Amino acid sequence: QVQLVESGGGLVQAGGSLRLSCAASGRTFRNRDMGWFRQAPGKEREFVAAISATGGVTYYTDSVKGRFTISRDNGKNMVYLQMSSLKPQDTAVYYCALVSRWPTGTQGSWGQGTQVTVSS
Repeated sequence: QVQLVESGGGLVQAGGSLRLSCAASGRTFRNRDMGWFRQAPGKEREFVAAISATGGVTYYTDSVKGRFTISRDNGKNMVYLQMSSLKPQDTAVYYCALVSRWPTGTQGSWGQGTQVTVSS
């Protein structure tokens, strides 16, 4: 079983950048597709980005294309989300998760998430 812990969130001005990290435990991590999701206040959780097990394939929701980059380091059991040109509408709690069905399907098991707040 893989356990996930997100970090790196914070308060940033519009146009700024943040790098989120997700630490994964478990030896099966490197065999699993991974994703980032987010949930804004009053809204349902939504898909942000996904990365294949080897890191060779990535997929993004349209609203973050060109601004966010997902990456992973299987040697360190880490997944990252580099966020640039942040907008107030990116404000949300961000979660990483195992992708059970490429690219947006998950098993519904979530960590505590990390809060990202973008001020205008």
